[in-house]
Amino acid sequence: MPTLPLQPLRGTRILSLALNLPGPAALQRCARMGATCTKLEAPATPPHLSADPMALYSPQAYSDMHQGVAVLQAHLKTDDGQARLHAELARTDVLITSFRPSALAKLGLGWAALHARYPRLSVVQIVGAAGTRAEEPGHDLTYLADAGLLAGTDMPPTLYADMGGALMASEAVLQALLGRAQTGKGQQLEVALADAAAWLAQPHHWGLTTPDGDVGGAHAGYRIYPCANGRVAVAALEPHFAARLCAAAGLPAQGDAAILRAPATRVAVAAFIATQTRAQLDALAQTQDIPLHTLP
Repeated sequence: MPTLPLQPLRGTRILSLALNLPGPAALQRCARMGATCTKLEAPATPPHLSADPMALYSPQAYSDMHQGVAVLQAHLKTDDGQARLHAELARTDVLITSFRPSALAKLGLGWAALHARYPRLSVVQIVGAAGTRAEEPGHDLTYLADAGLLAGTDMPPTLYADMGGALMASEAVLQALLGRAQTGKGQQLEVALADAAAWLAQPHHWGLTTPDGDVGGAHAGYRIYPCANGRVAVAALEPHFAARLCAAAGLPAQGDAAILRAPATRVAVAAFIATQTRAQLDALAQTQDIPLHTLP
């Protein structure tokens, strides 16, 4: 009988006002952890659409992130909208927001006001940058640029800061609930997308993923090589994997890091892989227990 997934947030109610990607992705993770999740959006025009811009950018992304989430509509600048919001807040454990602090204050949703009215309510505020920079405009691309994660003019293949921020926000929900369990009071936590980008950038700043780093291309066993009918991502980093790769390439079965960083070793491994088809490399990975993944 399959083991049921652990659902640590079962019995917890999460309300989100956050739009675009980080907030909904965090809410999706909370739903998967068993929370009862509700999202409050402004009424859309026309009414069958969503006021969340993500529904326009990618209907598929919007649909995926709102599986298991109850989506309600309320215009928070009206009395009726405020009434609906506070009806939800009265039964909410954690509120997730992504508005700038000044916008929250205008809506009466600053931390001091919320904490006075709902002492056990926690708030996870997703912002672009932390502290005094929270009012600055920005997006995933600018946070990646600030963290040194953009090379040339190529666009990144995914939204690293947004998705990393979503993970940090769902972690903050757990932290808030643990804090409340200890103190009996709601907690305020700020999650900055710039901090998420900086966290993801640490391997680069440590030199691991720079061109002279072992996972940046300097190590012959950790590179992307062209093969006879495509490409292959080789991740034979550990000495025993690297030794098997070298043996397959007709080189001495070396796991020595200095030899594997030598340009001649990379040239020899590249020459061998260039003669192999994807099928041959897949078979090699299976029979010799070498971590690699072939690509078109």
